[in-house]
Amino acid sequence: MPAGRRFYTTRRRSLVTGGAGFIGSHLCERLLAQGDEVLCVDNFYTGTRDNISPLLQYRGFELLRHDITFPLYVEVDRIFNLACPASPIHYQFDPVQTTKTSVLGSVNMLGLAKRLKVPILQASTSEVYGDPSVHPQAETYWGNVNPVGPRSCYDEGKRCAETLFFDYRRQHDLDIKVVRIFNTYGPRMHPNDGRVVSNFIIQALSGKDITLYGTGEQTRSFCYVSDLVEAMVRYMDTPHEETGPLNLGNPNEFTIRQLAELVCALTGSPSKLVEMPLPENDPRHRCPDISRAREVIGWKPKINLREGLTLTIAYFEDILRKSGKA
Repeated sequence: MPAGRRFYTTRRRSLVTGGAGFIGSHLCERLLAQGDEVLCVDNFYTGTRDNISPLLQYRGFELLRHDITFPLYVEVDRIFNLACPASPIHYQFDPVQTTKTSVLGSVNMLGLAKRLKVPILQASTSEVYGDPSVHPQAETYWGNVNPVGPRSCYDEGKRCAETLFFDYRRQHDLDIKVVRIFNTYGPRMHPNDGRVVSNFIIQALSGKDITLYGTGEQTRSFCYVSDLVEAMVRYMDTPHEETGPLNLGNPNEFTIRQLAELVCALTGSPSKLVEMPLPENDPRHRCPDISRAREVIGWKPKINLREGLTLTIAYFEDILRKSGKA
């Protein structure tokens, strides 16, 4: 039993920071379904109570409002560190706090994992590759990141977090897992987070023009949230020797224009596509090489873009209907 445990249970207790967020809430749900007790920690900066309200019925679910830039003293069997705003609108609103969350938050969670002698998974990001000059991106690529641009609070914060994880591994032999998450979408995305999937769906359902930044020829690879969560859970259960980093995403690549056209087709929207200036440091291409994920955890995404968008559109239709904007 890990050092410092103060309770007795036969169920594994998982801590999920950022657990009320988009991906975090799906992860909490997945862990509860497999029989874990779950401690969800969130400061509700971007996470919402609506995301986790269905989970409150579970006896094994516990919610704690806390900011991980401050130390946390709890007893758990493993840690999933997902806390950090992940969309440009949110992480650029308070860039200093974004960097603190990635760096100080990682220090605090790594310290907790060290004290308890438990494994810890870091949700890193494909943004560590910046505007890549290698395509598709493999884990061996060091990236092309602007360290002083408007996105650097997130990009460099996550890069520093990875450094901390691997230094804790080298210095303390901590059981770490680092995953690099590529564009993920699905129900519980924030409708106003500025990310391309939620933007396009809300604009299409509202009958507004769909804004393409640049010509829309930049590419992304979209992974449905249940596929991502499955990979994270599998990776946490790999042996101590397996540390990552590990790319998690869908290797099927689409242009942003293709995404917009598919959203219009699935919603039946008459929305027009309107081009806007491309944001600074916006990557031209983003596509994961998931060869290692296939090899290490036997994983590849199952949900294709059309199927995933259909489920996501239904979620946003319900959101708009409840808000009276449908």
